[in-house]
Amino acid sequence: MSTFWSGWVMLLVTFNLGITLFLFIWGLRVRIPTLPDGTTGHVWANGVLREGVRPLPLWWVLVSATMFVLGIGYLVLFPGFGSYRGLLGWTAHAELADDVARTEAKLAPLLAQHAQRSIEQLAEDPSATRLGQRLFLDNCAGCHGVQGHGNPSLGAPNLTDRDWLYGGNGETLLASILDGRRGVMPAQGAALGSAGVQEVAQYVLSLSGRASDPVKAALGKARFGVCAACHGANGKGNPALGAPDLTDAVWLYGGSGPRVEESIRDGRSGQMPAFRDRLSSDEARAIAAWVYGQSNHAGLTQ
Repeated sequence: MSTFWSGWVMLLVTFNLGITLFLFIWGLRVRIPTLPDGTTGHVWANGVLREGVRPLPLWWVLVSATMFVLGIGYLVLFPGFGSYRGLLGWTAHAELADDVARTEAKLAPLLAQHAQRSIEQLAEDPSATRLGQRLFLDNCAGCHGVQGHGNPSLGAPNLTDRDWLYGGNGETLLASILDGRRGVMPAQGAALGSAGVQEVAQYVLSLSGRASDPVKAALGKARFGVCAACHGANGKGNPALGAPDLTDAVWLYGGSGPRVEESIRDGRSGQMPAFRDRLSSDEARAIAAWVYGQSNHAGLTQ
């Protein structure tokens, strides 16, 4: 905190505390003029209600005085008065570091047990998958959803089915988590033209059995060669490139006609960030085990 802002905070704290303390003391000492009947003379409801004057209750005075003492004591012991660190030297960063250290100390023995087994074996261990699910919620759910069902608007795939862009075995999942993935679908709008985009889209829809225009689909099949280099001649995809299978009912960005046309015309660029710097290898293995279990035997790892 800069000297200016430290001084500004000190000024505000002192001013507010001073005003509050003044009002507290003044409320105990002020004498309000009263009539012989003990009221101030203020009346409401045509004289039915009259304003009386009573001293502050003792309990209120004691509680308020205690709060002042506690408040000042807090500012002496803890940060809060500008850049003053407090007598205890407490900081949120140190508190977080202590919590992280205690958590890691508890996790270390558990993770050590997991290191000797394959991810497929860990997927059968409820303790491993519970940990993996918690780590998944903390690191992956923002894109893939709490249950791992994906998000077409982000191009985040559903992790609970058996459709995998890069392969679904344990080591491949681990590589995706640690090193990330980057998939690029090049834009073909300029090469195909508006009519060509529609025709190829209709052919792609027909590959998965979706409703399509047979005439445009036939024309699109002839143009599909520009796509076959990645997706294969039959549209079955290529895990080595992360090119999805176009013949199933799974769509990364949505399978409606307009969405497919958008993918062909404008291309797609999806990125799975690498978590190697954020997660340890053992933590990533626990996440991979939970994901593997969700896909291969849903319900076992819940």
